Amino acid sequence: MEIISDLHLHSKYSRACSKDLDIRNMEKYARIKGVNLMGTGDFQHPEWQKELKKELAEDGTGILRTKTGFPFMLTSEISLIYSQGGKGRKVHNVIWCKSLEIASQVSQALLKHGRIDYDGRPIFGMTCPEFVDLMKGVDEDIEIIPAHIWTPWFSLFGSNSGFDSVREAFGDRIDKIHAVETGLSSDPEMNWRLSQLDRFAVVSFSDSHSFWPWRLGREATVFELEELTYGNIIKALRTKKGLKETIEVDPGYGKYHYDGHRNCNVSLSPRESNRLNKLCPKCGRPLTIGVENRVEELADRPVGYKPETPIPFKKYIPLSELISAAAGKAVATKAVWAEYYKLVGKLGSEYDVLRAVPEKELEKHAGKKLAEVIMKNRNQQIKVTPGYDGVYGVPIIDESQKIEQPEVDIRDRQKGLQDYMS
Repeated sequence: MEIISDLHLHSKYSRACSKDLDIRNMEKYARIKGVNLMGTGDFQHPEWQKELKKELAEDGTGILRTKTGFPFMLTSEISLIYSQGGKGRKVHNVIWCKSLEIASQVSQALLKHGRIDYDGRPIFGMTCPEFVDLMKGVDEDIEIIPAHIWTPWFSLFGSNSGFDSVREAFGDRIDKIHAVETGLSSDPEMNWRLSQLDRFAVVSFSDSHSFWPWRLGREATVFELEELTYGNIIKALRTKKGLKETIEVDPGYGKYHYDGHRNCNVSLSPRESNRLNKLCPKCGRPLTIGVENRVEELADRPVGYKPETPIPFKKYIPLSELISAAAGKAVATKAVWAEYYKLVGKLGSEYDVLRAVPEKELEKHAGKKLAEVIMKNRNQQIKVTPGYDGVYGVPIIDESQKIEQPEVDIRDRQKGLQDYMS
């Protein structure tokens, strides 16, 4: 059984998230994307818990299901902000649990350290080891995964607030950590360069703040299981057996791959940035140091290193971006989204289109040019101009055609989706 999972995202109770990000929309758009196991996000939030109890049924497997049988797992993300070693630390951790009763117990445990009702991703002043002790004190089967470990601002290895090693962050609780999350701006190959990460499974999820299929499921972890249960998911994670592959975007597509300054429109490779002592050539202030530079700082292996038995991964630019580049039209236009919904309506989910639909079938419904672009994407042949300091990277179909990536008009996307659903 192939399980394409997105087990890190948020709900409508998290800040800067869609107010329509609820279970029904998560299910609807997960099906369009091709994800067949979703995380709930924000399970400790008291109002969200009430909705989860109404929308999801438990059967003792640790997997909760909607009325139509779609599977969910209880997931959340907790922000820890504290001082250690004379430096301010900001580390985000994903947590999973196996029942609504345990979710309620997590809420009660967190309430002893602060509020949980103001945001789906609450902030606490405890250290990473203290957080591990708190969660394991509730239930030993709670899984804790350092989130998007390279993001500059809020992560384990973040250039502005992180640590140089997992052990430095978690101390002797490191044995309770079994996996790390790549984040959009890194991929497994980059993480393989750190021998300290060999002991951990490397997983990928979307960290989505909306239910739209160009965000939800854009990164995912694929499990191969005989039966879908919480216990089997945890076993696969902890043993690395049953982890089939991860689905990534090109790390250059992420918002923090290169060093730069968004306000100055400055994007620099690590080599260029280091020559400037990591200072912006326009304003003279420190640059936001991106993931590639930070990996280079901590790596003890050369570029291209590959483990003997790696868990495979594939990189896919979202289908909407491919259509935009192939058509030479901005991603927000109605024409792009009409084509998107036509394809997923005729050929299956987005991941079916990106991963599996035969080229001849693609040509029949998408035309020869777009079919060629989709196949290039499938074969890992599309370059990306790297993102930096909060700016997404830009896919390049050919060197003569560089498509600007404007702000997305969500109304065009929403109208196209409504047309498709009707």
